[in-house]
Parts: sequence; C-alpha cells; structure tokens
Amino acid sequence: MGKAIVLILLGLALAQAALATTIYRTTDAQGNVIFTDDPGRGGEPVELAPLTVIPGIEGGQAAPPRVDGVAPRMGEPPGQPFMPYDTFRIRSPQHGADLPASYAGNLQVELAIEPELRPDHSVRLLVDGRVSQTPMHTHAFMLANLDRGQYVLQAELLDAQGQVRHRSAPVSLYVQRAD
Repeated sequence: MGKAIVLILLGLALAQAALATTIYRTTDAQGNVIFTDDPGRGGEPVELAPLTVIPGIEGGQAAPPRVDGVAPRMGEPPGQPFMPYDTFRIRSPQHGADLPASYAGNLQVELAIEPELRPDHSVRLLVDGRVSQTPMHTHAFMLANLDRGQYVLQAELLDAQGQVRHRSAPVSLYVQRAD
C-alpha cells in the first residue's frame, strides 16, 4: 500500500510540474485517501516537493544493478531479485503456538502479504521442509488431521515461472492430540 501511495504521489508530482495543476487531497466515506486535480471534489491543496533528477552516465552505460545494497562485481551474475513485498510472513499461527486437542489436528495458516499478491505470483506452504500443497494465488492454507507433535511451517513466494523468490521466516508450533 505504501509503495502505491508513493507511486501515486510521484505521478502527481510529475503531472503537476508538466501541467502546473493544483492537486487536492480528500478522504472518502470509507476513509480512503484520494488525490485529484478536481477542486469540485473538495479537499485541501497538496504542496509537492520538487523532484530530484539525476542525469544518466555518459556513453549510455548504466550502473550495475544493486542487490541488497551491494553492487555486483563486473562479470558476476546479479543475486536474487528484489523482494516485491513490504510484508511476506506467516500471520497465524504464531511462532511457538500450541494447537489444543479440540482442533483435531486441523489448522488454518494465514499469510500476511502487503501489498496484495500480484496476479503472476503464487505461494505454497512447506511443512517440515516438504511442500504440503501445490502453489496457489492465496493468503490462506488449510492443514487437516495433523498428528500430535512439533511442526515447522514456512511459506514460499513463487514467480510466474514457478521459481522460488522468497521464503518466510519459519514458524514452529506444537499439536496436542488425544491418543
């Protein structure tokens, strides 16, 4: 969500510079912030700071891409692509959770993914390092009939080609079941 607002503001700043148009900020009935150039919708004028423009490198040579803040050395392949999400983690269950016997080993696993999962991305769930379900475009998984014992859950983010691009931090839980 934060990246989307930054992109909107950047686009608005460029439009303002190009068209010298006043931008207005208003909030709708649901609390969503709206930026518009229509003064009829109400709202307050927004003062946008000027953009800093950095000229390209002479001769058309671009600087090597930076991965994790470190520029790769010439001749070396770049590292793993950037993480396109601000948040990618297992929201529920929490690390160290005990699943009571009354759940009969059934567990819903919820992921926190922000911004929303892109249409060309999918996720899959690992249980003790093994894939539990095929990749899906979802933020929730259901595990059924888990035996008593300790489990480690981890989510994997897959790109459009099915390549793993990111893994969540592992979450440990313990299932209590009557014999």
